[in-house]
Order: sequence, then structure tokens, then C-alpha cells
Amino acid sequence: MHQQTGTEKQKKSPFGFILHLHPRRVKESTLRLSLTFGLGGMAALLFIIQVVTGLLLKFHYEPSPENAYNSILNLQQSLIFGKLLRNIHHWSAIAMVWIVFLHMLRVIFTSAYGKPRHLSWIFGLALLMLVVLSNFTGYLLPWDQLSYWAVTVATSLLSYIPLAGEAVREALLGGKEVGQPTLTNFFNLHTGVIPLLMIVLMGYHFWRIRRAGGVIVAERDRESPMVDTRPHLVNREFVVAVVLLAAIFLTASLLDAPLRERANPSFSPNPAKAPWYFMGLQELLIHFHPLFAVFIIPVTVLAAAVWLPYIKRDDMNQGIWFLSEKGIRSAKISLAAGLLFTIIFVGLSELLPDPGMLLPSVTPLLTTGLVPFIIVAGTIWLFMRYIAGHFSLNRSETIQSLIIILVASYAVLTVTGIFFRGEGMNLVWPWMA
Repeated sequence: MHQQTGTEKQKKSPFGFILHLHPRRVKESTLRLSLTFGLGGMAALLFIIQVVTGLLLKFHYEPSPENAYNSILNLQQSLIFGKLLRNIHHWSAIAMVWIVFLHMLRVIFTSAYGKPRHLSWIFGLALLMLVVLSNFTGYLLPWDQLSYWAVTVATSLLSYIPLAGEAVREALLGGKEVGQPTLTNFFNLHTGVIPLLMIVLMGYHFWRIRRAGGVIVAERDRESPMVDTRPHLVNREFVVAVVLLAAIFLTASLLDAPLRERANPSFSPNPAKAPWYFMGLQELLIHFHPLFAVFIIPVTVLAAAVWLPYIKRDDMNQGIWFLSEKGIRSAKISLAAGLLFTIIFVGLSELLPDPGMLLPSVTPLLTTGLVPFIIVAGTIWLFMRYIAGHFSLNRSETIQSLIIILVASYAVLTVTGIFFRGEGMNLVWPWMA
């Protein structure tokens, strides 16, 4: 009698769909949680949560300035589990930004962005931007004071982009200011266009990873034995999913999604702040010329991220966090330097006289744009030269240290903008903001 093989059993398994996302057998060494922390799978699960909860919320939401706020109130006060449903949608959206961002950092710190995974990295960047845009377009939908003015501030940043900025802003808003066309545009983008784009890109992203052989394997683990995806990998993914769901449900049960008073276009709060993920850019705008804060610096960082897989490296060791002990030491020093330098920069920028007042005849493009940009970029370049030479870092470790400095700097700018900016965007202690 013919005996079914393990492969034949898996073909008939109800887990067949899952097995399409993974090779049927994986190296045992790739099952370590510390290699990926399950971040990619968590991001996919959070997207599913977003789609399901978003569809349920859509049944009770009316995308108009007159009814949007009332529909949220009705959802929270009159429908059984309505508030919990909105809380789950809100907190899973925020968690998705963090998880996707951390997933990208994991790829960098394990050097998993090089060929043949370069396109996976680039499409991962596109997915990160779509996740942020999904959060941003959904931010306006409650139509309260917080969301209305946050979107007003955030979209005003677009007008500083040269040539096309104002046209892009008006196309997004559907006019000169936030109103009914804006709510319609954001609703359609949030519930239709962006999810569709994410599904397409996620499918291609998963296919590229599957084509590259799944999770990257370190050179030292090349001879690791192969094990069946089910139960070894599937069971671990199930546990990670349960833990994530428990965390989301617990957070949604304890913390309500914010909802302020109804949006009032005639009354601007002081200060009016952008959503938290754009607060770093709003903080940069205080210290740099708008052209540099909103366009040159972000575009430079994005271009460098896209170019990253094509940088010729002097090592081929992938799949290892930070590659070496010296890489870990340099990463710690870079983290401290990024935090300290940014705090000093913000403090000096606040204490020193305004260059525009000292040199009124000189264009602000130089005094608050090019000059501080060169000082900051030069400081980072000198520090990177020192640390690369001191620790004899290879190119991958140098890149990782630079990434840490940039992430630490943006974190300080974001925290400063959220907690330390009060009326008139002046620096205050958090308990006074």
C-alpha cells in the first residue's frame, strides 16, 4: 500500500495557503526568534486587523463634515463593542507603523538588503510609506479638533516643496484648505486606493522573499539541518500572532482612541501640531529653512535608503546582528552621540540669536538653510570617520552606525515636538505644555 510522504500530507493540509508563503522546508537556524522577532508576520497580521476592523467601521461612518463626528460618537456610545472596535483599529494602526519600521531596521542590522534581496528592500520602503500614508489619511476621519488641525499643519508642509508643492497640496486637499473635498479624498484613499496598493506590494514583497529562499541565513548556519515548515515554523508564527493579538486587545481595552471636540475651522489650538510621525519634520522646520526641512533633508535620506542595496560592501556575511562585537560597541556609541548631538543642536538653536535678525541682508536660504545643513552634515561625517577608523569598521557596520545616528536624531526631534513644545511652539517642560 502506498504510504503518503510528508510532502503529500502537507499538500492536502488545511495549512496549504500558509505553506504557499513559505518554503516547505526551512533551515532550523532560521527559527530563532532573535533573528527576525516575527516582525514581518506581525506587520501582515496587523494589516489584516486593519482591513477587518476598517470594513466594520465603514458601515457606521459618514464621510461628511456634518455627520463624520456624530457617526464616531454614535459608534462609541450606541453600538455594542463600538468603542472597542475603534480602539482596536486605532492602536493596531499605530502598532503597524512601529512594527514595519522596526522590521526595516532588522533588515539593516542583519545586512539582509543586498542582492538578491535588493528589490524586497525597495518595495519594503514603499510599503513603509504607504503605512504612514494610511495612518495619515485615516487621521482626519473623526473630524475633531485634533485631527482637523493636525492634517492642516501636516499638509501645509507640502507647500514648501519647490515647484510642485502647492499643486500637490491642493490636489490632496481638493482646494485651498481642509474641507468636504479633503474628507472625501482622504476617505477614498484610506479605504480604497492605499489598501489596494498595499495588497499588491505585499504580494510582490512576499514573492520576492520566497524567491530569495525565505529568511536570510548566516554563513555560519549554511549547514544547518532542514526541518518541515509545519509544525516548526507555523507553530512559532501562531504563538507570535496570539501574543500580538493579546497585546492589541489589552491596549484597546485599557486605552481609548483620542476624540476631542468637533472640528472648528475658525479656532486653531495653540500649538497646532502635526501627527506624531510627522512631528520630527515639524520640529526640523523650527531649526532649518523650509526648503531644507521639508524637501532636501527628507529626499536625501530617502534617496540614500533606496541606494543602500547598491553600495559595494567589503563583507558578504549576512544574517548576523551587527556582524561583530566592535559593530555593537560602535552602535552603542553612535546611539549616544545621536541623542546627545541632537539635544545640543536643539538647545543651541533655541538659545542663539536668530540669524535672520543678525544678518538681515543675507538670504535665509543661506543663514537658516545651507549653513546649518553643512554644519550638521559635516559633524556627522567627521564623527563617522572617527568611529569607523577607531573601531576598524567595515562598510556594513559603518552604515549601521550612521542609520542609528539618524534614527536617534529623528527620535529626539519627535519627542521634543510632542512633549516639549508649548504655546507658540516654544520649549517648555512636558508638565507645562
